[in-house]
Amino acid sequence: MSLKKVHDNQPKEFKFSDENLKKAQEILRRYPEKNKKSAVMPFLYLAQKQNENWIPLAAMKYIANFLSMPYISVYEIATFYTMYNLAPVGKYFVQVCTTTPCLIRGADKIVKLCQEKISPKENIVSQNGKCSWMEVECLGACVSAPMIQINEDYYEDLDEKNTKDILDSLIKDKPLKPGSFRGRKNTSPEIKQPINGEKHA
Repeated sequence: MSLKKVHDNQPKEFKFSDENLKKAQEILRRYPEKNKKSAVMPFLYLAQKQNENWIPLAAMKYIANFLSMPYISVYEIATFYTMYNLAPVGKYFVQVCTTTPCLIRGADKIVKLCQEKISPKENIVSQNGKCSWMEVECLGACVSAPMIQINEDYYEDLDEKNTKDILDSLIKDKPLKPGSFRGRKNTSPEIKQPINGEKHA
């Protein structure tokens, strides 16, 4: 997304919704008054959730005032961590893990599918506004490689076919249920079918 488009999408004002204001006050109670600046990361997360999965500059200024800290300090934190989106993303934000375990098991094919079905390049919202995607480093689910994260959900044990099904479901605004696509529960071993009538213990 171009810098001009990012600028054009910046709202002039931001404030927490009533619901998020209550959550912010609950978060603040976890910290001594002198350390309330420590709430900056969960506050950024609240702002991102409230603002269609990205954090505008107005939200950073609002959080800085809320926590009585310099705006530049909030900006530095928001730009350091990749979990914070500083430009608009799709309703369904697809993060493709391409670290070694996922890459060995076919993450490059998932990237190609994202290029075909969402947009040719990363961080570009699809034409219907439903999706955007990007490559990321390890998402901590190596045993279930290859995998992707969509918003807050993990889709694991993927192949080309079920990845196509997942991406199509996002484009249609009817996302498939997250989890393992080989029927595993959490990180349990796969249940293999008996060979030539043999029985498992």
